[in-house]
Amino acid sequence: MISFKGINFPKEAILYAVFFYVPFGVSYCDLEEIMDDRSVQDDHATLNRWVINNSPLISAEAKKSKRTVVTSWRMDETYIKVKG
Repeated sequence: MISFKGINFPKEAILYAVFFYVPFGVSYCDLEEIMDDRSVQDDHATLNRWVINNSPLISAEAKKSKRTVVTSWRMDETYIKVKG
């Protein structure tokens, strides 16, 4: 589990900001407005620190719970017709 010890904001607000920024890639200023709609008053520099500090930790936790993939795989033979 990710430790949020010593952080003044609620854990849910940090996770929401990181989970919203990573897949959609919005700017930090736009993310600041989105967080204002959620009643979290913070600066875009704070959001930047949250993403930089917490996204690798979240990624590592997600990889732990991810199922293993078979190491061997094969593709059927195919052909592509070019210019008729």
